[in-house]
Amino acid sequence: MTPDPKNSKIENPRVRFAPSPTGLLHVGSARTALFNFLFARHYGGDFILRIEDTDKERSKKEYEENIIEGLRWLHLNWDEGPDILGKFGPYRQSERKEIYKQYLKKLLAENRAYYCFCTEDDLKAQREEMIASGTAPRYSGHCADLPEELVQQYLKENRPYTIRFRMPSGIISFKDLIRGTIKTDLSLIGDIIIAKSWDEPLYNFSVVVDDYLMGITHIIRGEDHISNTPKQIALIEALGFSLPAYAHLPLILNEDRTKLSKRDNLTVSISDYQKQGYLWEAIDNFLALLGWHSSSNEEIFSLDRLIKEFSIERIQKGGAVFLPNKLNWLNKTYINKKDPSELTKEVFNYACAFGFLQKKEGSNNFVFLKNQKLYSEEQLIKYFQIEKSRVNTLAEFFDDNSFLFRDLRYDPALLFWKQQSKEDVKIVLDECYKILYNINETQFSQEMIKAVFDVLIKNNTQYNQDKGWVLWPLRVALSGLQYSPSPFEILEVLGKEESLRRIKLAREVISGLSEVKKSL
Repeated sequence: MTPDPKNSKIENPRVRFAPSPTGLLHVGSARTALFNFLFARHYGGDFILRIEDTDKERSKKEYEENIIEGLRWLHLNWDEGPDILGKFGPYRQSERKEIYKQYLKKLLAENRAYYCFCTEDDLKAQREEMIASGTAPRYSGHCADLPEELVQQYLKENRPYTIRFRMPSGIISFKDLIRGTIKTDLSLIGDIIIAKSWDEPLYNFSVVVDDYLMGITHIIRGEDHISNTPKQIALIEALGFSLPAYAHLPLILNEDRTKLSKRDNLTVSISDYQKQGYLWEAIDNFLALLGWHSSSNEEIFSLDRLIKEFSIERIQKGGAVFLPNKLNWLNKTYINKKDPSELTKEVFNYACAFGFLQKKEGSNNFVFLKNQKLYSEEQLIKYFQIEKSRVNTLAEFFDDNSFLFRDLRYDPALLFWKQQSKEDVKIVLDECYKILYNINETQFSQEMIKAVFDVLIKNNTQYNQDKGWVLWPLRVALSGLQYSPSPFEILEVLGKEESLRRIKLAREVISGLSEVKKSL
C-alpha cells in the first residue's frame, strides 16, 4: 500500500519526469513535468529528468533535444539528468541495460519470470479463442511451465523469445494521492512481457527498476498510466522494492471534451507555441490551471507563486478542458504586464530567432524579411509599445494586420466616415497632408501632431462636432485597417516621409473611384 498523504509528512521528495523521445514535447507531457517540478520545489525536494529511450525504432535524438530545449524554455530546471549527472545515473535508459539484466536474472532465477517462445500467430490465435469464449483476452500461460530442458534447447536454437513476468493472483490496492483507493484484480491482467530480449527491457519493468534505484518517492503522471500501476506494483513487490506514492493527473481534453492527442490537428507541441509567440510564463500559468486551482481561485500566477501555492490536494479528478481563448488571454496579460524594456528585448529576440527580423550589420536598423524593408530600432520599439495591447502573441506584431509592416492595399469603403462623400474624403486627406507636411521632421511626435490637429478640429465646426470626420479617414489612410491604434500614435511610428506617402496613396485611391462607395 502507498502512504496516505493526509497521515504522512512530505519531506525531501524525489520526483521524476521521464519522457520517451518518440515525438515533440507535448502540452500534456509539459504539464506533467510542471506538476512534478512544482511539487519538488514546494517541498524542497529533487526534480529528476530521465530519458526513457528503450524504444529503438521510434526514439530519436532530435526529439530528446526538443524535449530538453522545451523544458529549459519553460524554466523547469532539473537537479539531475542526462546533462547534470548525479549519483543515480546514467539518466538515459539506453545506457542502463546492464542494470536491467541483473534484475531480469533475479526474476528468472526466482521463477517469477520465464521465457516465452510464442509467436505472433500463436498469440493471435490465443486472443481469438478467448474472445470467442467470452473471456477478456490475456496471455494464456502457454509457456509458463515449459520443462527447463526444452527452454534451454529453444535458446540454443536461437528461437525468438520474450521474458514474461508471472503475475500473482489476488487484488492490488493502492492509494492514489488524487483519486483515493484504486483496486485491480491481477487475474484479469495475465503474465506481461517485461523484455523482448536481454537488450530490450520494456516500460513497466525498466521504470520500476529505475524509480527504485533513483530513490523516487512520488510518481506524478497522467491518468492514462493508471492501468500500468498495478502491474508495476506487482513487479515492485516481486523485486522486494519499497513502494512510492502515486498521483495520476486528469486528462487534458479538447473543448468538445475529447482527449487532446499528439495526433490532433491542433497545435499541441511546446515548440509550436514558442514559435507562435507565446511567452513561457503564460504557458506555465496556463498548464498549471489544467487540473489545479489555488485556494484563492485567482488565475494569474508567476512560477515562484505557483511553487509557493502548489499542492496535490487541489488537483481535480475530472478532465481539464484546454481552452485556446484562455491561453490567448493569459498571454496577452503577460505581454501587457512586461516592463517596456523587457518586452522590447523579448520581441526582438523572438523576431530574430523565428525569421521575422534580421539586424543589419553595423547599424541599429532591422530588415523585415517578408518585404525586405528597413526599420529603425527606435521605430520598432515605439511600434511594440503601442501595439502590445492589441496582440495575443508576439507573432501578431508581424502579421498581415500590422499597420507598420503590411503592404497597403486599401479597401476604399474603409476610408469613408459615416455619410462622407468622395469629395469630403479628398478634402480631409488634402488638409491632413498639408498640416503634416509643414511639421518639422524633428518635431514629428504624437504630442506635437495632436496639438496641431486639435487646433484644426477646434476651428472647424464640422470637425468639432464629429472628430471622426477627419480622424477616421486619416487613420485608415495610415493603417489600411478598419481597426488600429490612433492616427497620432501611428504617425509617430511611421515618421513623416512614410506617413505622407500613405496619405498620398489613399488620396489616389479615392480619386480613382468611379462612384462613391457605401459608408460604413
